[in-house]
Amino acid sequence: MPIIVNLDVMLARRKIRSRELAARIELTEANVSLLKSGKVRGIRFDTLERICAVLDCQPGDILEYVPDSADDAQGARAAGRKSA
Repeated sequence: MPIIVNLDVMLARRKIRSRELAARIELTEANVSLLKSGKVRGIRFDTLERICAVLDCQPGDILEYVPDSADDAQGARAAGRKSA
């Protein structure tokens, strides 16, 4: 999946455990674990806002876009068509 969740990195940087984050953002520990592992299909903006407030970070510190190689090829072809 081209979206990488770096929540575990931010938790380590802030020296906060998943359990503490879960309590502070009023989410279950299981859901925080799913977020950390990237096994979710989406996240509510209000949840993302609470995470960012607790961790004192930006959404881009938690979520990262890394295109698949197939996506790169399609994007390059589409760009070539537009510029021609």
